[in-house]
Amino acid sequence: MAGHNSKPFVFSRNVDDYFIGVAKAARFAGRFFREAFKSPFHLREIINQCYEVGLRSLPLITLTGFITGMVFTKQSRPSLESFGATSWLPSLISIAVVRALGSLVTALICSGKVGSSIGAELGSMRVTEQIDAMEVSAINPFKYLVVTRVWATTITIPVLALYCSFVGLLGSYVNVNAHEATSFIGFFEHGFESITFLDLFTSVIKSIFFGFTIGVVGCYKGFYASQGTQGVGKAANQAVVVSMFLVFIEEVVIVQISNWFRYF
Repeated sequence: MAGHNSKPFVFSRNVDDYFIGVAKAARFAGRFFREAFKSPFHLREIINQCYEVGLRSLPLITLTGFITGMVFTKQSRPSLESFGATSWLPSLISIAVVRALGSLVTALICSGKVGSSIGAELGSMRVTEQIDAMEVSAINPFKYLVVTRVWATTITIPVLALYCSFVGLLGSYVNVNAHEATSFIGFFEHGFESITFLDLFTSVIKSIFFGFTIGVVGCYKGFYASQGTQGVGKAANQAVVVSMFLVFIEEVVIVQISNWFRYF
């Protein structure tokens, strides 16, 4: 209007950078889907990355899963004892571990270990111009570096989550057997009476999403790292923080969706 001095609304730089970052990350994920199903597939590199993600994380996941199952059982026992229902422990622990703890513990460990490793590795390659050198030598760096790592995390983390659930149940069995002398077969028979196909399916689907998220976030932060060695550390740190945050968001959403199906 004439005579009215109005200024256009301007977002702050932080807000602008946030939405620009979200758009770049969405394009990055979209590029993965465009490249993932085209040859060459670099199967040897995918297998190598599965080894890096899987076997290198196995000792930590084994220890954490076992302790989680044992401690959760130990903490749940007094509450059930007050109702005279300690026989429900195998079912309670099986439901908790298979539905939530196994996949979530695995995702958080891999966010810290695998996500930071991918972010630091690709960030180091970016700041030392190795990625630029690959482009010059007619190698698609996105295909070789990003797609293979995302495939590896998406494939391997669900397997690790199932393994973590089993180890967690072993830890629970050790505690139950020490108090009630329950047999190994009896513990698992009683425990899996309460587990449905939907529980296992939901756990695997969650782990697939977790693995994809950890791989994409780690690769994205590393692939676009800058500012030299300082940027490498920043990329590794952001890969951990962002992937953990997204894992919790996905956990809430997928659990809510699975509960809708459970009530049908």
